[in-house]
Amino acid sequence: MARTPKKSRPRTTPVKKTAPRRGARKTPRTDALLERVRENVLFHGVDEKIVKRNRAGFTARSFTAGEVIFDEYSRGRELYLLHAGRVRIKKYTKFGVESLLAVLHPHDFFGELSVVDGLPRSARAEAMDDCTLTTLAPATFRTLVNQSDQFSLNLMNTLTVRLRTMDQTFVLELGRNALAAKTKVDRLQRLIEATKIVNSALDLDALLELILDAATRSIDADRGTLYLVDVQKEELWSKASQGMSTVDIRLPIGKGLAGYVAKTGETVNIADAYKDPRFNPEIDRRSGYKTRNVLCMPLRNKDGGIVGVFQFLNKREGAFTGEDESFIDALSVHAAIALENARLAREMVESERLSAVGRMASTIIHDIKNPLGTLRMYAQVIRRKTGDSESAGLADEMIRQVDRFVNMTQEILDFSRGVSEIHLEDVDLGEVIEGLIGFIEKDLSRRDITVIRRFDYTGRCRLDLDKMSRAFYNLASNAADAMEEEGGTLTIATGTREGMLLIEFADTGSGIPEEIRARIFEPFFTAGKRHGTGLGLAIIKKIVDDHQGKIEVESVPGSGTTFTLLLPLPGVS
Repeated sequence: MARTPKKSRPRTTPVKKTAPRRGARKTPRTDALLERVRENVLFHGVDEKIVKRNRAGFTARSFTAGEVIFDEYSRGRELYLLHAGRVRIKKYTKFGVESLLAVLHPHDFFGELSVVDGLPRSARAEAMDDCTLTTLAPATFRTLVNQSDQFSLNLMNTLTVRLRTMDQTFVLELGRNALAAKTKVDRLQRLIEATKIVNSALDLDALLELILDAATRSIDADRGTLYLVDVQKEELWSKASQGMSTVDIRLPIGKGLAGYVAKTGETVNIADAYKDPRFNPEIDRRSGYKTRNVLCMPLRNKDGGIVGVFQFLNKREGAFTGEDESFIDALSVHAAIALENARLAREMVESERLSAVGRMASTIIHDIKNPLGTLRMYAQVIRRKTGDSESAGLADEMIRQVDRFVNMTQEILDFSRGVSEIHLEDVDLGEVIEGLIGFIEKDLSRRDITVIRRFDYTGRCRLDLDKMSRAFYNLASNAADAMEEEGGTLTIATGTREGMLLIEFADTGSGIPEEIRARIFEPFFTAGKRHGTGLGLAIIKKIVDDHQGKIEVESVPGSGTTFTLLLPLPGVS
């Protein structure tokens, strides 16, 4: 049997095997966006394969500080993952009030509600810093919910925490609103009560005390002062004060805290008085009082003009607040109206009294003009015919007293009618003063009053001689009344001051009490006198005002009073 030859195999060149590249399959190319996504609280514990499969649904975003990410009521269903920066979530009420709902930090997320329910945004998201975010598309969100229980659990846990937090915030906000509403109602009630009080009086001095007391108690201050503006003197003077031995404080507008407020109209609220350079500690050193905090506010009338200044010291607990400022501001309106009503009431009363006095004076002048004229004429006849010096002196005295009575009645009549006509003439002051002293010196000597002359100026001046003589006589008569019990001295001095004619009447009488000094020029105001109309000083001030001058008074109770008249000199502007 023949053998079948074997088939030979084709020869092949062996292929050299190479080892696969180390780590090529185990470490694929990294994805920075996916790494940031996995750090977010929403993806904690979520399978990495699921995250990678949904990579196409993630989009990187960035926003600058202050930029709106999405606005309230806007449409958009993306979910936002925050990687860097902070985001503010806030909402506006229909009254435009902003409410802060949350401040989100890196690794948090937001915008989930619109993704879940498909409705417009319920709040505004705003970048507080430069922010890096990733948006998650709605379809990807639903896929992740279906594919990952852990994703859904993270979502529910976070929403639960936020819901609880919002509940607590709502309860706290409700409590704050209730407390704020109660505080406002209480403040309104205090304002109503204070308004009732300040409108319960028409006497100006009593009203000022009521206003200050109501204001001080309402803001829980330890003490306070109410200043009124003296427009003519450009100064403030205290008409009501608490806890001080004296209430007659005067200071120029612009000086001190109260003066600063009167000048600028600004409210000054100092939490620590000794740290504020505008506070003057000298008053504390003199009084022994320790000022901690100060509230100083303007008192305005209905036209917005500053008519006074409130100054309060030492709130009993803490410092004065913005609510205290609002309360005083609201009370000031009612206080200014009450003060204006009191002023008008006083003017009406004074007007009626002046009218009555004017009618009386007119009647007197009409009824006794002829008899007095007859008496004066007979006295002149007696003066010419008598050879007896004593009889001649008595006749002169009769003439002076008749003239005095007529002039006094006429000046009251002129004042009650508001007559301000003035007739200036060049006169010699020395002669005028000597004539006055000669007229009154006999009366004063009988009352044990000595007249002292101190004339540093006796030159020419321009006066309405009749009216100014009545003013001089009234000042001398008032001085005599002040020294009625024990006598004393009346010093009449003349001179100049800053280009003005100066005339002084200084007595050594009982003086004027400090608490009434500011009212002595008011019509019908009298204190401690058993006679008179209460118009003497008011008439004097009117005469001086008509001369474009001014009158000053200085008095020390028990030591005397000095009235100073300052009048323009001819040729001096």
